[in-house]
Amino acid sequence: MIRINNLSYTYPDRTLALDGVDLSIEKGEFVALIGKNGCGKTTLVRHLNALLMPTSGSISVFGMDTTDTSNVWNIRQTVGMVFQNPQTQFVGTTLEEDVAFGPENLALPQNEIQERVDRSLREVDLLEYKTYSPKTLSGGQMQRAAIAGILAMEPQCIVLDEVTSMLDPQSRSNVLDTIAQLHQSGKTIIYVTQRIEEILPIADRIISMNNGRIEFVGTPKEYLASVESPIPAVTSLMRKLKAKGFDVNGNVFTVDDALLEITKATQVRDKNKTETSGNG
Repeated sequence: MIRINNLSYTYPDRTLALDGVDLSIEKGEFVALIGKNGCGKTTLVRHLNALLMPTSGSISVFGMDTTDTSNVWNIRQTVGMVFQNPQTQFVGTTLEEDVAFGPENLALPQNEIQERVDRSLREVDLLEYKTYSPKTLSGGQMQRAAIAGILAMEPQCIVLDEVTSMLDPQSRSNVLDTIAQLHQSGKTIIYVTQRIEEILPIADRIISMNNGRIEFVGTPKEYLASVESPIPAVTSLMRKLKAKGFDVNGNVFTVDDALLEITKATQVRDKNKTETSGNG
């Protein structure tokens, strides 16, 4: 779906943000892009729908070159982007007006616009709020509203740049549930985050960046097997237990899997103690 070849980008102040990036993203994938602040994540994803143009190298979306200005409108319909602060994306006085803005710019019939608005708001569980001002919503609702605005354009790929960074845990969970459901419906998801723990259970691939370059590409399990940090707190706990002699998998990354591992290890240890005591 997306092919990036030897992409480099230098900002006007001569800061080199991307340095020879090569990457392919398949249709229907859920890709998590991770790395510290300043590593180039946001710069990279802003190239995917032609918000930025390469200093050198190339990007194609379904064969459309992002540097060809005649492709830009089609590319932006194919790759929708949701930013960290949803308020920067709102243009309507009500949620319904805001979500309708994109389809209206496509000059679609009014009945189709209304169908898209209702469907998109229903997908993010905000249909009952369609007459509300976006600014009256909670932080998590605002992010889901921003996602609805992108969904109304019917993109095949959605890029989400640090969309949960300013949310409380419950709002973050709600937004992640929405994103996971969109992926299950067939959308390609590119998710930028520094919160590795929130993305490992649902991503197909992890792409780690550092100093404008890609330093790792692989599955969540491959990522955990190859790094010491950053890792989820539950993985860190399991590794400490393993170091203490517990027979557990030190690379699990969900609480449920960790509980299973600890339960099995405890049962084995208790059984061994009982047998040793009996033999004594």
